[in-house]
Amino acid sequence: MDGARTRGQAVAIRAVAAMIRGPIPHAILLVGPDGVGKTTLALDLAAGLLCAADPTQRPCRACRACRLVDSGGHPDLHRLGPVGPGRQVVIGGPDAKFRGIRDLVGELALMPAEGGARVAIIEGADRMNEDAQSALLKTLEEPPAGVTIVLCADAEARLLPTVRSRCFRVRLGLVGARDIEAIVADHGLADPPTAARLGRLAGGRPGLALAYARAPDAVLIRAELTRVLLDLTDARPSARLAAARAAVPRAMALSMALAAADPAAPPARATRRRGSTSQAQSVPPTDVAEEDVPDLPDEGVPARSVPASDRRRAVEVLLGLWTDVARDLVLVGSGGSRSVHDTVLLDELMAIATTLEPGAATAFLERSARAIELLAANVSPELILDALVLAWPRRRAAA
Repeated sequence: MDGARTRGQAVAIRAVAAMIRGPIPHAILLVGPDGVGKTTLALDLAAGLLCAADPTQRPCRACRACRLVDSGGHPDLHRLGPVGPGRQVVIGGPDAKFRGIRDLVGELALMPAEGGARVAIIEGADRMNEDAQSALLKTLEEPPAGVTIVLCADAEARLLPTVRSRCFRVRLGLVGARDIEAIVADHGLADPPTAARLGRLAGGRPGLALAYARAPDAVLIRAELTRVLLDLTDARPSARLAAARAAVPRAMALSMALAAADPAAPPARATRRRGSTSQAQSVPPTDVAEEDVPDLPDEGVPARSVPASDRRRAVEVLLGLWTDVARDLVLVGSGGSRSVHDTVLLDELMAIATTLEPGAATAFLERSARAIELLAANVSPELILDALVLAWPRRRAAA
């Protein structure tokens, strides 16, 4: 599949190439960590199915259909992703605030605009609530002729067993730093040294590297937050709690910067339903009930001006960064210093790792993994943050 944009996923690319040649499953589940290229691979598949070239040369990336897929304007490519304050794939419908599953199902029931195949891509499919998944089931079981539905999910366990069982599964893994470096270079977003550094910072996720390349301020915020987390190994409990709460607004800024630079985001255009005057609406994330907004602790941010969903997302970003730092401490402690995310911090990581109790960083990694699960289950982000900050290893010299 010479026209594939996906890099570093050889097994998955071969599977998609075989689907393009046929026969094609009616429902496909692409599973892998956030940012590893699921949406890119889904678009490669869509381009291959909609391409006008010989089947053995699809996607050609030169025909009108391929160009429309690349620009986000192909009328037979339907994309749906998380929306609104809760970042969910919603059920939707005629009276709903956001476009959702019911709207997608209605679009797929219509005849194709180009007379050929049709492809639906649901990004963040594991963010469908149970009602939305149930609304999709019948279409997964009996899709309209010529329709292929692609679900992209970070964690397939969040999908109903009845949804998973109806899909052909393709797994994607983390991408090597060299491949990520090449992807960033191919996009012309950074010089070779910067591309190499972003390849390491991204931790196997090319989508994150591209977002960092498009938002240099995000790299600076990441470094700032990493410094805060490393400094916490010397802090007492009360200082830790205060510093962690103070870091949340910066994590929120990092989240917003990365979201704005996300290269895999669906095209920012209104989607008008055929035969209808209604449109998919874009509603500011602050449009939520005031009682759902928790207090923000500090740094001059108005206490009730930020939605609970943004607070949750900020803690999610902070947990991901925290996991990276803990992993680097484990690697340095076990002699794997060449694999750390940011070699600029290598000396400090080594100094801290030698003063931690044996196994402390590994134990924290296990707790952080559990915390990410709890956050996805809607446990209070404040409680999760407080518990983790007190469990963060402390240097023996400071104990």
